[in-house]
Amino acid sequence: MTAATNTQEELESVKAIYLAAEDLKIAGSILYQAYHDDPLFVDIFQAEKEGYESRLRSAIREELNAFWLARQPMIGLFEGERLLAVACLISPNAAFGNGRFWHWRLKMLLTAGLFGTRQMLDKEQKVRESMPADNFHMLSFIGVHPDHQHHGLGHILMSAVDSVVLEDSQSEGVGVFVTLPKCLSFFEDGDYQHIKDLQVGHITGQIMFKNRPEQNSTQNST
Repeated sequence: MTAATNTQEELESVKAIYLAAEDLKIAGSILYQAYHDDPLFVDIFQAEKEGYESRLRSAIREELNAFWLARQPMIGLFEGERLLAVACLISPNAAFGNGRFWHWRLKMLLTAGLFGTRQMLDKEQKVRESMPADNFHMLSFIGVHPDHQHHGLGHILMSAVDSVVLEDSQSEGVGVFVTLPKCLSFFEDGDYQHIKDLQVGHITGQIMFKNRPEQNSTQNST
């Protein structure tokens, strides 16, 4: 059996399912590995200082808990009971950003520190203000387990994200802030358009946005 056959069989057995509470720990581990070297998180949580890994793990854990409590869409790709990839979205008009819950702020202050907490909130506000829409989903986290990368799981995950957007008739599309250059082509392949460069802290990234499919079709026909 060839490697290509193995990969195809793996993809056919994968299902996109909303995460349950018991999945959050594994999801946090996948996202920690995905964002450990992301320039934005390296800057926000001060990788040059002792305890970076602990601050990053804690921040991701508190983010996932906040997503869960606010019932925000968290999608997992599962092969049987194994979680292979994760995407976390913020819905239009969700009470996130500067309106985050007081207990989230308190826990973030205790685990990630004052600087990291302020930077996270500042980042999200700047990203939101840069989006070319009023009502939209925002892709906050996306990651594939290191052992299952380059097999096409990312594209399946993106299709699941599109489905979430389509389920919300108020959503004009989905936006993302990309800070890893190697990820730009991935989002471009998924029909995300570059909107502008944005500096957050010491890091410059790209605001990218994908209109919901109906809008794409309308634009293409005019």
